[in-house]
Amino acid sequence: MSVTQTMQKRLKDAGDFRPADMKAKDWIMLGLQGLFVIAMPVWLLLTPGNSVAFVLFLASLLVIQKIRLPLWARAALLVIDLAVVMPIVGVSSGTFARVATMIGIYAILSMGLNIVVGYTGLLNLGYAAFYAVGAYLYAIFASTQAREFMPFGVYPLSGNWFWLFLLLAMIVTGFVGFLLGLPVLRLKGDYLAVVTLGFAEIIRLLFNNLSKPINITNGPMGITPIQPPMLFNLVLNQPVHYYGIVLVLLLLTVVLIRNLQNSRIGRAWVAIREDELVARTMGVPVVRMKLLAFSIAAGLAGMMGVVFAAMQSFVDPTSFTFMESIVILCMVILGGSGNMTGVIIGALAVVVLQLQILKDVSSYLTSLTTAGILNLPAWLNPAKYERLIFGLILVLMCIFRPNGLLPEKRVLKIKEKLGIKPKTPALGDADAPSKEGL
Repeated sequence: MSVTQTMQKRLKDAGDFRPADMKAKDWIMLGLQGLFVIAMPVWLLLTPGNSVAFVLFLASLLVIQKIRLPLWARAALLVIDLAVVMPIVGVSSGTFARVATMIGIYAILSMGLNIVVGYTGLLNLGYAAFYAVGAYLYAIFASTQAREFMPFGVYPLSGNWFWLFLLLAMIVTGFVGFLLGLPVLRLKGDYLAVVTLGFAEIIRLLFNNLSKPINITNGPMGITPIQPPMLFNLVLNQPVHYYGIVLVLLLLTVVLIRNLQNSRIGRAWVAIREDELVARTMGVPVVRMKLLAFSIAAGLAGMMGVVFAAMQSFVDPTSFTFMESIVILCMVILGGSGNMTGVIIGALAVVVLQLQILKDVSSYLTSLTTAGILNLPAWLNPAKYERLIFGLILVLMCIFRPNGLLPEKRVLKIKEKLGIKPKTPALGDADAPSKEGL
């Protein structure tokens, strides 16, 4: 490939395009997408309590990923929506700010699990255990619970310690992931999945029973209240405050994972996923790379556990069950295993479906039943069928898009070079920029 062709390909991958190359249908599509991207935030600002406007606003964020504009233009639109529109709406609507915050939390959790499952090819069914370790680490010391077993110190610690606990939780849970990985990462496939599942249950039962003989976790009663974060003695206890914290952490996580993915470490992870024996033969330190992937993923989960504990002001073992790990794994599979943008979209789709769409539909049908317009039995309430709906979505995804909504770009490039037509092309593959390449 010549230098000119290489530069043109890089410009295309960066999201650049030449208007002269666009046809009439491209201009029509661009106009419709641009109108949608601009209209939805304006509608949400004019009606900050409108659930339909909020869901369509979130949909406009997905359209920005596909719209045929330069990378800097799409980045500017995302900054305006996430850093300007959403905080303004969050001030007047705490519910929407909370949903957006949960999207950010699960997006970071999904990116962490994607390191293990998507990049390295290890099946982890106990990811919620690291989430729990981070949450309890902050909850114990940011509440009066520490007084039960620590005779020294003044508890609860103030919210100014929140920022230190973010880093501390990353280190502690990363070390826990390292300790878990030492004996089990030589296992493969189903054996590794069973061991990680057992580890998660051990952690949950441990937190559930560490109330005797020394009361460390308060057992099934949980720990409350937990101190909210503080910045320069300013209490950050509003939903929009947590949204801002999670948004900054999400940006830092994206930068970290993007750099890891494009480094020698990221290429080693992918080599292990594709063929561990060949990777070992080529000199890749397989065990060390697996441990690193496990530790980084665990550290991200622990960090978000601290945020979750502070936002909820309450933690108990029921928040970190096996189903929590499965939901996070569903986000990775739904979005596209191995694609960082895809798993973020998967987290957005699952959280919005669970916390917004199903609840709004359920409330609407309940109001119709109360008004006597509709006679709906209680057992048909959509909120009771969340797991069934998730299962149906996964089944449909396996049938129609087995590689997820946004398959990994690296795999698509390899197939393109080999002349193999992908069975499930990425959404907007001809227009969207390639962000997941080597």
